[in-house]
Order: sequence, then structure tokens, then C-alpha cells
Amino acid sequence: MASGANAGSLHCQIPNTEFLENGETWAKGFAPVLKLMKKSIGLWETLEKELKSDFEFSKTGGLLIAQTEEQMRNIERKAKFERQQGIEMEILTRDDLVKMAPYINDKMVGGAYCPDEGSANPHKATPAFAKAAQLCGARFFQYTSADAIEWGRCGFQVKSSIGVISAKRVVNAAGAGAGSIADMLGIKFDIVGFPIQVNVTERAAPLVKHLLYFAGDRLTLKQAKSGGFLIGGGWPSTVNQQTGKLSVNPDSVRNNMWAALSLIPSMGDTRLLRTWPAFVNGTKDWKPLLGEVPGFKGFYMNVFPWMGFTAGPMSARLVADQILGRQLSMDIRGISVLH
Repeated sequence: MASGANAGSLHCQIPNTEFLENGETWAKGFAPVLKLMKKSIGLWETLEKELKSDFEFSKTGGLLIAQTEEQMRNIERKAKFERQQGIEMEILTRDDLVKMAPYINDKMVGGAYCPDEGSANPHKATPAFAKAAQLCGARFFQYTSADAIEWGRCGFQVKSSIGVISAKRVVNAAGAGAGSIADMLGIKFDIVGFPIQVNVTERAAPLVKHLLYFAGDRLTLKQAKSGGFLIGGGWPSTVNQQTGKLSVNPDSVRNNMWAALSLIPSMGDTRLLRTWPAFVNGTKDWKPLLGEVPGFKGFYMNVFPWMGFTAGPMSARLVADQILGRQLSMDIRGISVLH
């Protein structure tokens, strides 16, 4: 999901729905992760130049919009945890909202603005990373399954669909499949693949500048450089229990579109072009696993649940720091489960 099937959002705040569902104790435990996400967005700012590629990076900020005064109070509660981690959160009145996003439904009463948020195009960013890695000597084996891993004194033997691959080190960056890969060595992590889906509309005139969220329901919404609206928010897709394949859930499409139209009624005439389902990796605490697994020398985890596209650059750097014996690019005590 993080590589290419996601919608390209770059997040830097506590997810509102999970804050409400899981409570302040969960938020207090998760909040330190925001520092990693902010640093990762800082890396995203430099990567187009470094990789010599345009993948439509923008950092125009995120707007969390409220329809009721109760939602505003919850946003203000959440902002306290975010500010404690150095995240800038500006509380907006109705007048502020009108100035910043005049297209928003006039029933909305206010919200919050996070200037560090934005987006990039994963369909352009992922090939750019792959090309740069290949220039540095990386080899890719596409459509190749890892079926078993054996670990011994001489390192690892990975039994794959193209034969046995020997390695001194293994980095488990398998996303929703990371739990299954770790289990090959008897390592148990509570990593689950969640089926979700994203919608994209036809092209429209420029309207939405920011990454939008709705405090009243699950929603992320932004407008791509090409003009289409990308609409998501973690709505579930459907898994075929016999084949494991995903399909679009019509109820999720309707509910997601309702949330979008609640914010921007003028989108009612914009046609939906397609919806695609994908698995995203998730854990209950939403905290990443970054580094060597204790008791399994040479076996590293690089798993960032739910928002791996945002955190990908910094997560990769932190794991590389550990493999190469470098000083960590940031202190991840209290952030990574493995530290």
C-alpha cells in the first residue's frame, strides 16, 4: 500500500477518528510518532532534487474541519497532544475557515490547520526511488514470493519462487505481509493487513489547495495536480474469503462520497471515475517497528503502520543507520516498538 496503491497523503497529526475511538491514553502513546512523521516530510521536501524527478510534492497544509461545537472541542483536545510534540496546530474559527477555504460548506463551524501536511504522487515517487536504488546497485526480483526463511551462523537462506537467496541481513519491509514474513522465523508481531479503498474523480478546475479531513466522519480529500479529487479515509474494501482477493465495497463508496459532499457540496456534479482497493498494514498502537529484532541478529524490521507513505523516507534512513552502525538520525526511544 505504501509503495504505490495509496493516495499520496503526507500526514502530520493524530488521526481524528482513532483519537475519538481509542481515547487520550492511546493518543498519549502514539503522539511521539508525530516527530518522526514531521522529519520524514522534511526529507520529502528534498527528494525531488536529490532523485532528479518531479513527483508532485506539495506542502500546503492540512485542514481538519468541524461541523459542530462538540467536534471543535475534540479537535482542541487533540491539538494539545500534537503541540506537545512540536506540531503546529492552528485552531480556526468559521471566519478563518471561509478565508482559507471558501468552497467549504457554510454549515461548518471551524477547524484546525496543520501547515506541515501535504501530498506527493506515489505513481511517480515509487519509480523514482526504484531507479535511484538500481543506480546504486540494488536488484529487484518482481513477482517473486518469499516462501520460507532459515537463520543460522552464516546468515539467512530465503527460499523463494526463483530459488534460494543467501543474505547476511534481511530487512522486513513487507507492509501488510510483514507479520507473515516475521512468523517464518517464529517472531510474533501483531501486524494485520486491513482492506481499504480510495476513490478518484474526473478532472476538475483547481479548487482544493489543502489536504482535507472531516471531524464528522472518515475522510481524506485532496486535489491532484491533474485536477482529479482523491477521496479516501480508510473505508473498508471487501476481501474474498476463498481467494483473498479484494473488491470494491459499494457501501464504502457511498459513505465516503457523502463525507466528501458534506464538506464540498459543489463536488456533486463531479463524476467518480474509479475506485481501487488495497491492503494497508496496521497495529493496535499505530507505532512503528524499526530496527533489529532482539535475539535475531541481522533481521531488521521496517514497518510503519497505516501511514507508511508519509514516514517512508525517515523510516528507511533510521533502519539504514542501524545496519551501517551510524548514529541514528533521530532519537526513536518511545517511538519504535523495538527501542
